[in-house]
Amino acid sequence: MTEHQSGTPQLKQGFAEMFKGGVIMDVVTADQARIAEAAGATAVMALERVPADIRQDGGVARMSDPKMIKEIIAAVTIPVMAKVRIGHVIEAQILQALGVDFIDESEVLTPADEQFHILKSEFKVPFVCGAKNLGEALRRVGEGASMIRTKGEAGTGNVVEAVRHARTVLGEIRAIQSKPAEELMTTARDLQAPYELVKYVHQHGRLPVVNFAAGGVATPADAALMMYLGLDGVFVGSGIFKSDNPERRAHAIVKAVTHHNNPDVLAEISEDLGAPMTGINIDDLIPAERLASRGW
Repeated sequence: MTEHQSGTPQLKQGFAEMFKGGVIMDVVTADQARIAEAAGATAVMALERVPADIRQDGGVARMSDPKMIKEIIAAVTIPVMAKVRIGHVIEAQILQALGVDFIDESEVLTPADEQFHILKSEFKVPFVCGAKNLGEALRRVGEGASMIRTKGEAGTGNVVEAVRHARTVLGEIRAIQSKPAEELMTTARDLQAPYELVKYVHQHGRLPVVNFAAGGVATPADAALMMYLGLDGVFVGSGIFKSDNPERRAHAIVKAVTHHNNPDVLAEISEDLGAPMTGINIDDLIPAERLASRGW
């Protein structure tokens, strides 16, 4: 008899592959989750406050109330993700017990551990983690992450940092591909990344897991830009439910990801969406207000 397996790296990474070409939306209520599902989101991220409100309110941001997460799980048929603080293994155990489909070890919440991230390979539920560069991405994959996303600057409505992180990761992948094999151990040392994962990037020209965009995506054009750069899909945080017309904007962003290489469609779906979320100039943020610098 074949033994039933669950939570293997192959299964978790295969599950993440199913989100390719899709949009994952932040929601804070069951009603918002239903709107996201109706718009065509491939998954929702359940949290008590969208990043724009976390940034505005300040204080310590933690894992959401399990009751709210269970209400959202009951409200939709698509996968439900939820966030834990960096390094907070107990919050992750609680989310796994609740039955969420994916855990985001997120810099948007206040970090619980300034030195160590969660050893994600110890969990059956898959994890997504943010990264600003290739070394950071491969360290998270080495810990067991099944999906990587850009960090961007969540809650700003400003896509510039997500673009910076995407171009950095993709540029570093191209640089590794061009190196002779005997240089890879030194490259792994310089990146502080596992050697076997550096070898994988050299051989395949990509990360071992799917690579999504996140942080500052607020318009259909923003979402299409991230796909144009070569990412596998898009997270939208505050951009949907901090805009004037969340339903129309949610539908438009889903279509923008699907038709990211068709300017005629993008022009049509970008029309008359109402005001997007109010943005923040990244240059106006003092270092303590930058969320992307959390983690390593």
